[in-house]
Amino acid sequence: MSRQVVRSSKFRHVFGQAVKTDQCYDDIRISQMTWDSNFCSVNPKFVAMIVDASGGGSFIVLPLSKSGRIDMSYPTVCGHTGPVLDIEFCPHNDNIIASGSEDCSVMIWEIPEGGLTAPLTDPVVKLDGHSKRVGILSWHPTAHNVLLSPLMSTTCPCTAARRARRGWDACPRGVWRSTSVKSPGSTNSMRGNVSRSS
Repeated sequence: MSRQVVRSSKFRHVFGQAVKTDQCYDDIRISQMTWDSNFCSVNPKFVAMIVDASGGGSFIVLPLSKSGRIDMSYPTVCGHTGPVLDIEFCPHNDNIIASGSEDCSVMIWEIPEGGLTAPLTDPVVKLDGHSKRVGILSWHPTAHNVLLSPLMSTTCPCTAARRARRGWDACPRGVWRSTSVKSPGSTNSMRGNVSRSS
């Protein structure tokens, strides 16, 4: 009687190679908040990470070309009064990022071309109206300037875009009939069920 000790696999002898230190991001104080979030968001231009901050919440946005040891005094995006729980880059504009916080607000930021040179404290849009902390954000994959966040008290998910100063196009409020946000299974998945009136 023969016993098979090792399960056969075509990946059995495949090994990875560690990336060199100058190609990694080093010395970043990632947030220690216990929340079901990735604490990171990436797009073709930038990588953003939620960092530990005293007196509020902040996150760091680095150009993909900037790697290696990150200086502790590197400028951050800091406008929330509570810890930042989730960040999400807009899929249609690489310089736009949204952040949700424990202070019951969502802020939309515009990152300058080339990255931050000074701390960013003024958001393009601040969304108030949440009754609880905002831990999940999700941009609509095909509709421009539509951001979903759970427990939002407004009926139109594009209200933030309408109030933006930078001239974003937005849908008229009367177009939306019903909005519901479902989170089946995991807390990381969020689907919007939006229907338009004819």
